[in-house]
Amino acid sequence: MQSDTKTSCQQRLSRIEGQVRGIARMVDEDRYCIDIVTQISAVRAALKRVEEEVLKDHVGHCVEHAIASGDKDEQRRKVAELMDVFRRVQA
Repeated sequence: MQSDTKTSCQQRLSRIEGQVRGIARMVDEDRYCIDIVTQISAVRAALKRVEEEVLKDHVGHCVEHAIASGDKDEQRRKVAELMDVFRRVQA
């Protein structure tokens, strides 16, 4: 992973961690259910952004390297990995 992507993801994940702790407090405090669900939705959206950033880095670094290498087997492996990830994300 590129260092700028890693830094960005770590920062985002730290914020998400704080959000999750906040949700746990909301549950402990018997806060309004819809408020809790709203915060859960925000965490899912934030995780989706991290996922997209990691995938973008993977394509721009790992897949690009496989294409530039000319190694057909490595290229096929990288494409197969992406297809598998896309299937799991859509499920």
